[in-house]
Amino acid sequence: MSSLTAGDLPPKPSFFERLSQSRNGLGLLFMLPAAIFLLCFLTYPLGLGVWLGFTDTRIGRPGIFIGLENYQYLMEDRVFWLSVFNTIVYTAVASILKFALGLWLAIILNEHLPFKTFFRAVILLPWVVPTVLSALAFWWIFDSQFSIISWVLMSAGLIDAPINFLGDPTNARLSVIAANVWRGIPFVAISLLAGLQTIPASLHEAAALDGATSWQRFRRITLPLLTPIIAVVMTFSVLFTFTDFQLIYVLTKGGPVNATHLMATLSFQRGIPGGALGEGAAIAVAMVPFLLAAILFSFFGLQRRKWQQGGND
Repeated sequence: MSSLTAGDLPPKPSFFERLSQSRNGLGLLFMLPAAIFLLCFLTYPLGLGVWLGFTDTRIGRPGIFIGLENYQYLMEDRVFWLSVFNTIVYTAVASILKFALGLWLAIILNEHLPFKTFFRAVILLPWVVPTVLSALAFWWIFDSQFSIISWVLMSAGLIDAPINFLGDPTNARLSVIAANVWRGIPFVAISLLAGLQTIPASLHEAAALDGATSWQRFRRITLPLLTPIIAVVMTFSVLFTFTDFQLIYVLTKGGPVNATHLMATLSFQRGIPGGALGEGAAIAVAMVPFLLAAILFSFFGLQRRKWQQGGND
């Protein structure tokens, strides 16, 4: 039996042929455009922002490395700490209200109602409308002289003078929270509605046959099975609310007397109109630990999925 010569051996496959035949390699190839996009528009700006936070860069003048001076200044800045307080209160109150109202609305839309498809479409309108347009509408609603709310209350004889919604610190905080809740409820409601529709109806039927009340079925069946969806939805809700900028900037620009300044709006004010890019970048970087905490909340919430699946993974 004659041995094979070098010319009889099959040609060695090229790199692209091996790549097309490799499942992992092909997956990496498909991920490459997204990776390049994230590298250019996410990783680079984030890295640049971190670097600027350690410099005294100003608009029109390159800065020098100053270490932690920007952060040391912020630790003694009362306006910065006020913005941290405002951001935490704004995020916590708005997120809790959006979750409670969104879950309530999702449960209603999950029932057998007439025209429920129409209502599901209408409920998305506040989320679809651009944020700036929503903010302008609320700016007129909260106007100190022409507010429709003040007009209705005065017509009903409940108040004697128009309410100063955006000029009083407490009223301004409540007003921007109300606007954020109105805009964010549709996202929470539709997402939780999708989760509710994945729960088998047979579980509720079996529980009802065993004599469980509506509250018991909600507590023992709906809420545990909905926990992974709640974790993801609320994480996104917290991230969107914590980094909110457009709504606050259009309505109050952080006023009155910094009562509605969030970390995002203060970072913009110090960095762009104020010209202190280094200080503005430091404020933006200070937001990262809070955002990481929200992501960890989602991660640990997703671990509850093992309860739903009946396994250990």
